[in-house]
Amino acid sequence: MRKILLLTKTILVSGALFAQDASDSLSRNEEKKALTLSGSADVYYKYDFAGTRTNSFTSFTQTQNQFALGMASIKASYTLKKVSMVADLGFGQRAKDFAYTDEGITQAIKQLYISYSPAEHLTLTAGTWATHVGYEVVDPQNNRNYSMSYMFTNGPFSHTGVKAEYTTGKQGFMVGVSNPADYRIVPDNKINRKSLIAQYSYAPSDAFKLYLNYVGGKTVDTSRSDQVDLAATGKLSNKFSLGLNATYASVCLWNSTTQKNDTGKPWWGTALYLNYDPAQWCGITLRNELFNDHNHLKSLGTTAAGDNIFASTLTASFKKAGFVFMPEIRWDHVNKKALFTDNNQHATANDWNVLFAAIYSF
Repeated sequence: MRKILLLTKTILVSGALFAQDASDSLSRNEEKKALTLSGSADVYYKYDFAGTRTNSFTSFTQTQNQFALGMASIKASYTLKKVSMVADLGFGQRAKDFAYTDEGITQAIKQLYISYSPAEHLTLTAGTWATHVGYEVVDPQNNRNYSMSYMFTNGPFSHTGVKAEYTTGKQGFMVGVSNPADYRIVPDNKINRKSLIAQYSYAPSDAFKLYLNYVGGKTVDTSRSDQVDLAATGKLSNKFSLGLNATYASVCLWNSTTQKNDTGKPWWGTALYLNYDPAQWCGITLRNELFNDHNHLKSLGTTAAGDNIFASTLTASFKKAGFVFMPEIRWDHVNKKALFTDNNQHATANDWNVLFAAIYSF
């Protein structure tokens, strides 16, 4: 009888330990499923036919006749029940330019936010995230062109604050409050300035998606800016698709004499993306963009020669698993006066350049 009792006790204890081990193993497996890691790296070579880097007025590719590093990224996403966290880090010149208002190691932070979903269709988010404005994004593997548009360069890059997103069926709504665009740390004498951000999205199918975006508020230089942006994608067939981006901003500059903001002056732009994918491993995109800065409010500066810039960019994409090779040729033209310089250092209205980019993502 004693032997039977001892054997029974041993079996029960072993079963309990096995159940605990199984429970711990299941918990670890759930954590592994909840954690998602992704990343990318890109390098490129650019050659400007004028032999100068000063003809580049858009982000991330301001080099000439040299091999250059883009960005190495690592993104960790963790979701468990109603709470999720995203830490998206980038290292390299592209990440540094993206976080241009930061200094030191904080320039490596592309996104860092925590989200909570109290209800099925509602998500609340706090932290810093890439802007909802525009068609193009900072991660090169998610763009059809490697070089960036003028609208991306002059629109906001990121927002730091809080936002609420409500999605139901085919529609989505987002509204939030943030620091002035691109500022994670606001200067002490500007801390009372905030921006309102908002988005309406409509996606009746995978073949058509539309996003209407807004960001507005006082900036750190005391001016006020209100920007409305439209981004849309349409799939015409298995091989042809379109992308559209249009943006309009009104900027009220601060008048030190009257101590008030002047009447708003606009800058605007529009771009059409024509996409052709003859095979899964090959794609071609032609981006035609018109950017208007006749008030000299944005990247062209107060001495800009000309009002409108037209830029046409033809990019091919050759894909193998996570690898993409992108050769690209680009033509920029400015109206009225000369903005660029030629290879004889004379003013010219045109600039041509080519680049070759290699991207790997997982």
